[in-house]
Amino acid sequence: MGCTCVVFFSLLNATAGRAAAQLGGASANSGPTQAAQVPLSGRGNAGNTVVVDQQTLPSTPTGSVNVINSTVTIQGTYMGGVPAGTLKDGVLQLTLADALAMGLKQNLGGLAQTAAVQQAKGQRDVARSQLLPQLNTTVAESFERINLRTEGVSLPQVSTSVQFNYYDARVRLNQSVFDLVRIRNLHGATENVRTTIRAARNARDLVVLAVAGSYLQLISTQARAAAAAAQVETSRTVAKQAADRFSAGLATRVDAMRAQVQLQTEQERLRSLQADFATQKLKLSRLIGLPLGQKLSPADDYPFTPLDGVTVESSLDRAFHDRSDLQAADSALKVADEAVKAAHAEHLPTLAINGDFGAAGTTPTNHSTGVYTATGTLLVPIFEGGRIHGDEEQARAAQKQRKAELEDTRAQVDQDVRQSFIDLDAAADQVLVSRSNVDLSHASLQQSTDRFIAGVTNTVEVVQAEQAVVQADDDYVTAVYTHNLAKISLARAMGDAEQMLPQLLRK
Repeated sequence: MGCTCVVFFSLLNATAGRAAAQLGGASANSGPTQAAQVPLSGRGNAGNTVVVDQQTLPSTPTGSVNVINSTVTIQGTYMGGVPAGTLKDGVLQLTLADALAMGLKQNLGGLAQTAAVQQAKGQRDVARSQLLPQLNTTVAESFERINLRTEGVSLPQVSTSVQFNYYDARVRLNQSVFDLVRIRNLHGATENVRTTIRAARNARDLVVLAVAGSYLQLISTQARAAAAAAQVETSRTVAKQAADRFSAGLATRVDAMRAQVQLQTEQERLRSLQADFATQKLKLSRLIGLPLGQKLSPADDYPFTPLDGVTVESSLDRAFHDRSDLQAADSALKVADEAVKAAHAEHLPTLAINGDFGAAGTTPTNHSTGVYTATGTLLVPIFEGGRIHGDEEQARAAQKQRKAELEDTRAQVDQDVRQSFIDLDAAADQVLVSRSNVDLSHASLQQSTDRFIAGVTNTVEVVQAEQAVVQADDDYVTAVYTHNLAKISLARAMGDAEQMLPQLLRK
C-alpha cells in the first residue's frame, strides 16, 4: 500500500509540474538567434523618380531654329500630393518659393520617404529591444482532471481519475547577456535609419526638381499663350486690311479668305494653349497639394540669365559631398556589411539568463507560498543543417549587389553634373539663336505688312511672315525654358537642391 501511495503522489507531482510549465515557467532559448536579412537592393522603389532629359531633334519644324528639346518626367508617387488648405477667393498669385514650400510639405513622394524613416526607426527600436531586459507578469489558475490509467497507474486501490487545481502568479525576467547576432542586427537597423533619412533628403531634391520643372513649364505655356494672343491681334488687323482692300477692289477674294483662315488658325492655337495652361495648373496643383478648384497664376518670371562662376570641377566636388542618394547608397552598403557580420556571428555561442519570482499554490488563499526560478543558458550551435551557411550566402549576395549600386550611383552623380553643363551650354546657344530669329521674323512681318498695304504683294507673303513670327516666338520661349530647366537639373545634380536652386535660377 505504501508503494502504491508513493507512485500515486509521484504522478500527481509530475502532473502538477507539467501544469506549472503550461502556465508559463521560465524557459531557455530554443535555438540560436537568426540574423536579419536585408533586401538584395538598397534602392527601394526605382519607379518613383523625377528626371530631366534633353534631346537633339532629328529634324526641326519648318521655320524653327530650335534643335534641342527638354522635358521633365515625373513618375510614381511624386506625381501626386495630399490636398491641404481651403479654397481662396480670387486668383492665387503663386510664387516658385511658395510652390516649393507646399510641395516639400505635401508631395506624396516626400511624405512616403518620411514614413519610411519612421518605419526604420521602429525597426531599430525592435532590434534594440532584443538586447534589453524583457519583464512581464503572469497570473494563472488551472483546473484539471486527468485519467490516471493514461499515466500508467492501473492499481485497483487507486481511482481511475483525479482532479485538482493549480495557481501561479509570477514576475518574469528574460535578459540576453551575450548575443553577437542581435548586436549586429541592431547595428544594421541603426544604419538603416541613416539610409532612410538620406533617402528622404534625396526625395526632397526630387520634389524640388518636380515642382520647379512644372512651374517653369507653366511659365513657358503662359508665355506662349501671351505670344499667341498678340499674334491673334496681328492676324485680325491683317484680315481686316485684306477685307477692306477686297471691298475697295484692291485685293482678290482669295487674299481676304487667306487672311481670315490665318486669323482662325491663330485663334484656335490660342485656345489650345489656354487649355494646355489650365492642364499645367492642374498638374502643378496635384504636385504641391493645392486644392484643385483653386484659381492660380504664376507670379514669377525667369528670363534668360547666363550662368557664370560655376565650374564642372567645383560642382563635382560639391555633388560627391552633398548628393543624398550617394550617401544613402553608402549607408545601404553598411547595412549589408552588418548583415554579413550578423550571419557569421550565428556560429558563436549565446548566453542568456531567465528568472522569475512570485507565489503559487492550490488557490491564491489556500496553501500559497513564495516561489522562484533562476536559469542561465549557454547555447552553442553545433549543426544547423546548412542554415547558417545559407544566411551567410544571402547576406554576401546583398552586400555584393549594394556595393555595385554604390559605384553605379557614384558614376551617375558624375554623369548628372557633366550632362547638366552640356545641356546648359547647348541651351544658352539656342537662346541666342532663337532671340536673333525673333528679331528677324518680326522685322520681316512688318516689311510684308507694309508691302501688302502698299499693294506690292498679296497675303501669301504676309501669312508666311505671321507663321514665321509664331514659330520664332515659340522657339524663344522653348529655349529659355530649356536653359532654366538645365539650371534646376544642375541644382539637383549638385545635391541640396533647396539651397542651390535660388542661386542658380536667379531672376
